[in-house]
Formats: sequence, structure tokens, C-alpha cells
Amino acid sequence: MDLKKTNAPVNTITYNKSVIEEPTGNVYEAITIMAKRANQINSEIKKELTEKLEEFATYNDSLEEVFENKEQIEVSKFYEKLPKAHALAVQEWLDDKIYYRDANK
Repeated sequence: MDLKKTNAPVNTITYNKSVIEEPTGNVYEAITIMAKRANQINSEIKKELTEKLEEFATYNDSLEEVFENKEQIEVSKFYEKLPKAHALAVQEWLDDKIYYRDANK
């Protein structure tokens, strides 16, 4: 997933309910699908951020010394400015990029 190329909104916006429920015919089912995808996206972002921050980790037992690393701060700010996982999931849903199936059918 390329987070730099996403066009998901950073701020909260209102969506048309009929557009959200159109693929499934049920707004609750659509929201459940988007919520599951948001959890997947969130875990991917968290894993990626953790891997990047591990590069800057210094293992020191002293609580008195705190080192500030500019690169680490920049990485953290980049991830803070990204759209939230639920916004990315909604945008994927609207762009018809989420695969889902009904196990009952």
C-alpha cells in the first residue's frame, strides 16, 4: 500500500449513505466490511512505522538521557499527517478496491 499516493481525506467528511450501501444493499454490512479493512490498514501502518522506528532505537537503561533524533521526528510527523485508517478504508470502498464475499451465498 502506497500511502503517499492515496487521495483519502485527512479531515472528517460526510458521505452519501446510498453511495456507501450501493454495492451490498445494506449500510450495516458495508460499514462492517470497511471496519474490517480499516483494521487491516491500521495494522499494516503500525507494522511499517514500528519497523522504521526500530532503526532509531537505542537501548539504554538510563532514564535521565533522552536523545532526540531529527530523522525519527520526521518519520513520526509523516505518519501523524497521514489519513486515518478508516478514511483510507472508506476511500478504497468508494473506489471499489475492496474485495468482499458473502459466505452464505
